[in-house]
Amino acid sequence: MSSLARFYARSYAPDYVGLAILVAAYALIVLLVEPFHRLFYINDLAISFPHAEVERVPVTLNVVYAAAVPLALIVLANSLAGASRHKHHVAILGLAIALILTSFLTDTVKNTVGRPRPDLVARCKPAPGTPENKLVGVDVCTETRHHVLHDGWRSFPSGHSSFSFAGLGYLSLFLAGQVRLFVVGGGGGRKDGSAGQGLNGRAGANDGEGRAVYARGDLGRALLCLGPLLGAAMIAISRCQDYRHDVYDVCTGALLGYLVAYWSYRRDEEEGVGGGNNPS
Repeated sequence: MSSLARFYARSYAPDYVGLAILVAAYALIVLLVEPFHRLFYINDLAISFPHAEVERVPVTLNVVYAAAVPLALIVLANSLAGASRHKHHVAILGLAIALILTSFLTDTVKNTVGRPRPDLVARCKPAPGTPENKLVGVDVCTETRHHVLHDGWRSFPSGHSSFSFAGLGYLSLFLAGQVRLFVVGGGGGRKDGSAGQGLNGRAGANDGEGRAVYARGDLGRALLCLGPLLGAAMIAISRCQDYRHDVYDVCTGALLGYLVAYWSYRRDEEEGVGGGNNPS
């Protein structure tokens, strides 16, 4: 094996190559791919909700909440824990992979399924004389804004939900690792009962016979880790309030985003991305 091949195999180059491919594929989907246009009834009440021109959480704010905020907090937490540049790098790369992979999967499914949004009829603006109680297609629509019209068939799954749960879900998992939420001994105690120290500076303890005991304050750490998930849930709920999605779309998107975040976090866990007691 050549030195270049060894470097490629041992470095993060495969991750960056894969990430670049995902970014390129996602860009092509956004720019070139139109959704499958399912037939619909213009008098279907499930898709006759008003079209909200102003969203509670527009795309730009969702990027801030689900990408910029987790990035800033991960860098801050790693800095407070005295983490090495390597751990900074692994954590940030994991977040980026979670967000990009989730976006790619979400838009691929959206365009393939072509499920009408709850506000499709308002977007479509059916031509006068369009018959009721008869399946019709996109050709009856008079809306001239291309994105507004065709985005009406991208209801499943919710992109806001999947993206927010990917970014904020990754942050939640990262914080759980930093404060050692699920480790016996609480704030840094190791599984063998020996003392350790996590991000919160609390040492673990044992009962004198080598059995680890739980440190006080577990609820506080749990709430810290649940905070990002609550934020993601509020973003997801806003999509129902705007009549962009129904509960089914939102729940599926949330599950997709969190599963990708969990996978991305766990694949780098051995690198110490979640540990808060070892700055190496």
